[in-house]
Amino acid sequence: MIKEVLVVEGRSDVARIRASHIDVDMITTDGFNLKLHTLEQIRCAYEKRGIIILTDPDRAGEQIRKFLTDRFPKAKHAFIPRKDAIANNDLGVEQASPEAIRLALSKVRCATYEPQTTFTMQDIAAAGLNGTPDAADRRAEVGAILGIGYGNAKQFLKRLNHYGVTRDEWDAALRQIHEVK
Repeated sequence: MIKEVLVVEGRSDVARIRASHIDVDMITTDGFNLKLHTLEQIRCAYEKRGIIILTDPDRAGEQIRKFLTDRFPKAKHAFIPRKDAIANNDLGVEQASPEAIRLALSKVRCATYEPQTTFTMQDIAAAGLNGTPDAADRRAEVGAILGIGYGNAKQFLKRLNHYGVTRDEWDAALRQIHEVK
């Protein structure tokens, strides 16, 4: 059983995670309609057991993640890559395979209070993750490998430094996407 409480967007996400045979307690945000009693429930879980935020890899999911992170800065984060969360012309946790959900939960990251400055925009550009025609796809691939999700170049850089990615992890991820090409 996962110690932390998983915070997801809706009941379909809960059903998909249960069907994936993952033993975890969950709280749903019901999308961005966070009610006071739901925030209180999340706060209690955060203080007693910790929480892992797993939202859809879309704009609304990122807004919910940011809203919760601002209130619960020690929350852990799990990300399912967009390519693994699409089915039936829909995007979300409920569309992900059990393997994709398990992989995301195996790569949980915690934002650091004192962000590092390990990476710079020059690192992003040198790796072809900004300023090239396929930069967005390459960021998505590296983000999936590192378990930090997708973001534009500025957001991606912030995640690299806030989620404690090491140079070794970075180098290994870049080698991995070069092997695939």
